[in-house]
Amino acid sequence: MTADPAGQRLPLTALLSQVLVAFTIEFDNEFEHQMPHRTTRHGSTADAGGRRGPWLVSMVMWSNCMQYIPEEGIAVRELARRARITDKSMRMVLTRMGAWWGYLVVEPPNVRPKPAGRKAQQVWRPLTATIENRWLDRHGSRLIGELRASLGAAASQIDVGLPDYLPVGEPRLEPVAEAGRGSDGLALPVLLSRVLLALALEFDRAADLPIPVSANLVRVLDQEGVRVRDVPGRAGVASEWAENTLGRLGKSGHVVAGPDPAVKGELERAGEVGGGRGARVARLTAKGAAAQRAYREHLDVIEQHWSARLGRDQLHSLRRVLERLVGDPAAERPPLLAGLPPYPDGWRASIAAPRTLPHYPLVLHRGGFPDGS
Repeated sequence: MTADPAGQRLPLTALLSQVLVAFTIEFDNEFEHQMPHRTTRHGSTADAGGRRGPWLVSMVMWSNCMQYIPEEGIAVRELARRARITDKSMRMVLTRMGAWWGYLVVEPPNVRPKPAGRKAQQVWRPLTATIENRWLDRHGSRLIGELRASLGAAASQIDVGLPDYLPVGEPRLEPVAEAGRGSDGLALPVLLSRVLLALALEFDRAADLPIPVSANLVRVLDQEGVRVRDVPGRAGVASEWAENTLGRLGKSGHVVAGPDPAVKGELERAGEVGGGRGARVARLTAKGAAAQRAYREHLDVIEQHWSARLGRDQLHSLRRVLERLVGDPAAERPPLLAGLPPYPDGWRASIAAPRTLPHYPLVLHRGGFPDGS
């Protein structure tokens, strides 16, 4: 049985998330390798003509936006309809992909790709199949075939229109009214995303905290205290998001953060003052501990609902194949991480390799990278 380091069985949402995040990071590494681009902290590359590339973004921008934009352009409202995301979310994406990041010309009511956007589309278009083929070679055609069949059976039960990837920057999900197309022929990340989104919608209807917060931060804290500097690594998320979210949880009364008594004592004995982030710990309050229990309980209830909808054997089959892919999270190198090492010149090569992956993707406004980077 796949369990987290605390011994809890991984919920279905966490299994789906980790598989989707692994696929996305591998996809993003390949896009970065092939596409001229720029970043803030990790340099930039130019095309053959010496022109600086657009801002580096994640797979979500292809899945929920760029794949639907023809060279001659499209009306913004029609784009949102095809992508099955809200007008509000699409406007936010277009603002960034246009004036901010250099992929699009946005002239309401229409939008069209810039030359850099057309180049990005050419690079993106074959990448899903490329990564799927790598997974077939790495994990075996039988396992990936079982995964696709189980996901397809689950996706066929979804009766609301969901996008091909999680929406950007929406802590609460908003499904569109139009039903999505059937599951036959959908790419593996689309199947993963839609099943995960459908589960998350059920969770958000019952929970006080959004699932990204519960699954990634509240989950890894306790009432004894966890060093703030250790939280991002435990959760598999970017440190900036973790710090900001801990601050919001402090204001909402779910978490208290302060000096680590042991470290503070050592510093005082050494005549030092302060201690920074390494000397701080975050603790769940009674309210936070209740939210942690509610997170687990809500997901258990949702899995029971899905077991009734799909049939116990079908849900068990989906869980089993996901657990085989994810492996033991406590292992030194879980098999799911095998495809994550970046190219030597990639931005992820300059940061520590992840020890775990998020229990729910963080698709934020900075580019949509699934760990919040």
